[in-house]
Amino acid sequence: MDSATSEDSVTPETPDTRTPLGASADNGLKIVVVGGFGVGKTTLVRSVSEIRPLSTEETMTRAGEAVDDISEVRGKSATTVAFDFGRISLDTRNILYLFGAPGQERFWFLWDRLFAGTLGAVVLVDTRRIDDSWYAIDRLERHGTPFIVACNDFGGPAHTPEQIREALDLDPHVPLIDCDARSRESSKRVLITLVEHLKSLYVSRAPELAL
Repeated sequence: MDSATSEDSVTPETPDTRTPLGASADNGLKIVVVGGFGVGKTTLVRSVSEIRPLSTEETMTRAGEAVDDISEVRGKSATTVAFDFGRISLDTRNILYLFGAPGQERFWFLWDRLFAGTLGAVVLVDTRRIDDSWYAIDRLERHGTPFIVACNDFGGPAHTPEQIREALDLDPHVPLIDCDARSRESSKRVLITLVEHLKSLYVSRAPELAL
């Protein structure tokens, strides 16, 4: 199976019917997609955004090979150097703004700024390289930012949810789902899962906030 990297073409199940933002929308909710190098963050933002995404991808050069470890992503020819940006409407008044963070270690200094004002995050994981997800989870926990974990389908060896949770040392309340970042419907399910998780956290904390 072809790996679901940012170089793969998006294959939505339905025709592309991306519509302009309605004048009545007044609540912008910021979501960040984070994860290791080459896990498909750009692909997810592209597949689900209802506008043409803003992308800061640059062609990878031989000089970059001395800086970035590309041994596990040999088919990757471009990389995000700032962030990706997309948008999806939840309803007529609520909009999700999606920011895809760069995965290379040399760009991690941007993450703290991207996390500012973030409602929640998606940690995208390639289960063949689980260790690459540690930094993203650590930074989100340090910021106190709620998140879910989505395992992008690269066709590697199958792992049980319990094995992945143990490898990532995930708290039991953190949702863990499978996805294919190239699929719009699959990426939508990821965002719906995050929104439902955020809603459940808000409801559970509401009594505390009222005190």
